[in-house]
Amino acid sequence: MEYLSVEIDKNWHYIGVNDRDTRLFENMWPLENGVSYNSYLYTGEKTALLDTVKINKSGLFVEKLEAALKGRPIDYLIVHHMEPDHSGSITSVLDLYPDIKLVGNKKTREFLENYYQLEGYNGFSYEKNFVEVGDGDKLSLGDTELTFYLTPMVHWPESMVSFEESTGRLFSQDAFGAFGSLSGAIFDDEINWEFYLDDTIRYYTNIIGKFSTLVKNALKKLSPLDIKMICPVHGPVWRTNPSRIFDLYQKLSDQKTEEGVAIIYGSMYGNTEKMAETIARTLAVRGIKNVRIFDVSKTHLSYLLADMWRYEGLVLGSCTYNNALFPPMENLVRTLVNQKMKNHTLGVFGSYSWGGGALKELQEFANKSGYDLVESTVEVKGTPNKEDFEKGVALGNEMADKIIAKRSQDYYVEF
Repeated sequence: MEYLSVEIDKNWHYIGVNDRDTRLFENMWPLENGVSYNSYLYTGEKTALLDTVKINKSGLFVEKLEAALKGRPIDYLIVHHMEPDHSGSITSVLDLYPDIKLVGNKKTREFLENYYQLEGYNGFSYEKNFVEVGDGDKLSLGDTELTFYLTPMVHWPESMVSFEESTGRLFSQDAFGAFGSLSGAIFDDEINWEFYLDDTIRYYTNIIGKFSTLVKNALKKLSPLDIKMICPVHGPVWRTNPSRIFDLYQKLSDQKTEEGVAIIYGSMYGNTEKMAETIARTLAVRGIKNVRIFDVSKTHLSYLLADMWRYEGLVLGSCTYNNALFPPMENLVRTLVNQKMKNHTLGVFGSYSWGGGALKELQEFANKSGYDLVESTVEVKGTPNKEDFEKGVALGNEMADKIIAKRSQDYYVEF
């Protein structure tokens, strides 16, 4: 039974760890199902460690590393990505293996020094212990070699991947990753993909989505490679069906959408919520089956982003707070502007007690968004009346019309 390390083949080992302790990834995104930090070790003619793990799991990581090495030193530590959940144990490795050479690109070196002040650490010097690689450069490990491809802003400036041409293995850093710890299963043929799909989409939209144009560039660069296995630093290792995760990232970076509507409302006393329910019911009657309603005050932004990215329709409704947007809705709208989401159909509505403001701000966002806009809207004063509900039905019907029209054009994808 494999425990300390999992053999990929006779020379490659998986030595990742699970983190079920950290509650928020990047201190922002909920980790309801935990997360894995994946690291890989080569033990052929030369030895190479590919990325480390977050410092809170350094003890178990070192234990796995030493067990897989069986007393051998490490020749190279390849740093694909400098975010501390993958570089956090570098100094722990240097403590044990002071003669190791770190491999990274020009920007990696700057990050290494800024984060860990490595010059002089346990005898380390960049002149002696750092190997700089660029796009297309190769590193010989004796009986195999790795080719490096720079993937800037996927999702940090120094991000890169490496490819073992002889086996078709792609070591992809954060690209093709997912939230969720690996509960016994390591490889894609050992998991139920449905358990990971939502966390994979959420990981992409939360962490990488803003950089989708650059993700597309990276996918285009990697597409000519004969990829037989994808080894990311989070989530399952794709040894049997790597095209599944590659295709999903293609759809997500192209911002393809699935048929459905996410309705997100901000309500203090339930009046805006009533209109959200009316719109949802109208959509259901019209045959739109994937309808999700969220209270912006209760559902974490992480989950809102995932469903907004995934579903074609987006309806935002907000009560007025001090003549402006309800603050949680204001935060959501600001995030949407920053995320640069595309390819959606948008409807907006609002409510107020004595002075409006929320609907005006939602409409300003809508007009700048570039989305396919629903003209029908409603602004409720106090409790909605019959006319307000009728306007809500009109908004729902117009949204349904647009979604059904795109259905007939084979517009949608399935994730």
